[in-house]
Amino acid sequence: MAGAPAGPSMGDDGEGNPSVNTLSGPTDVIWDMTYSCPLRCTHCYSESGRRPSRQLDHAQLLQVTDALISLRPLGIALTGGEPLVVKGLLEIAGRIARADIPVVLYTSGWNVDRALAEELLKVFHRIAVSLDGATAEVHNRIRGRARSFERAMSTLSLLDEAFRELAEQHQAHVGTFGIDCSLMRSNIHQLEKFCTDIAPRFPAMRHLVFGVTVPSGLANRAGFAERELLDDTLIRRSASAWQLKRLQSLAPGTLDITVEDNRMLMMHPDDLVKGWALPAMQVEPDGGVRAMPIYEGTVGNILDEDPHALWKKAVAQRSDPFVVETLTPVRTMGEWAEAARRIDHHFGTAEDRARIARRPEYR
Repeated sequence: MAGAPAGPSMGDDGEGNPSVNTLSGPTDVIWDMTYSCPLRCTHCYSESGRRPSRQLDHAQLLQVTDALISLRPLGIALTGGEPLVVKGLLEIAGRIARADIPVVLYTSGWNVDRALAEELLKVFHRIAVSLDGATAEVHNRIRGRARSFERAMSTLSLLDEAFRELAEQHQAHVGTFGIDCSLMRSNIHQLEKFCTDIAPRFPAMRHLVFGVTVPSGLANRAGFAERELLDDTLIRRSASAWQLKRLQSLAPGTLDITVEDNRMLMMHPDDLVKGWALPAMQVEPDGGVRAMPIYEGTVGNILDEDPHALWKKAVAQRSDPFVVETLTPVRTMGEWAEAARRIDHHFGTAEDRARIARRPEYR
């Protein structure tokens, strides 16, 4: 998920804290451009690669692009599925960048060559390569496909090489790149290995983000929540100031390390009041706008409705009595997982509920 600091459009809760309920627009947009994906990740929030891609045609993609630009967010993240399979991706990213909105790419790095690595750095503000293990054994098992570790490492190498060459050429714009890792029980033991074994291989890399996996999509199916989601003790330990300081001491000094507990994605009523929830709009591949990122249920389609009106609908649903009743008692990861299931079934369509019922148990 994309993250950005609160912008000047944010309101105030009366105690100096911005409140999502007073936002005139999202600070962040997360655009899942396609559900097509070469991988089969065990924790995939969107179940990409296992369902129809729902990808729009080129004219519709540009229509969505312009609608999102009109919201004037602080950043737009292009995600998926795998956004690199979308034809015209660079044109879309360039259109956003020319509107002076930072655009971020989230990719598995499955199919990147040297020429593409250079083009990506020229247009994107930041490129995040998903790497969920510091070894091939761990990463490939989580990502569900052999050689996915090799492909991701190759992409990081190409980005590293291209970045240094573009910098030497004094290119007007050169984006940064880094690693995004979804933390779960299968890889929590490799935190230090990312800093000591992986990071030094890419001297030009600037970001290493560890984000706690949240109960969404396949990460909330039977078996996964119980066996893979971090409990609250592990989350506190991983995101502690002491742990962050230790990781930073092990990594190259040029690398910025972040550990995110991702509670902002819960949309807990208390957090909404305090301005701690992520004020983001999530757009599905067909243009549907989710009421709340990570949860099933849309409030309309950006191809048919004004994006500002859709944002207002999304904000309103976050204070829906069912949402408030369901999320208010949540204190632990286990309670969050159960609440997420209730919200998905309540707001999801019949098709969504049927898809949820077909999810295979995690073993």
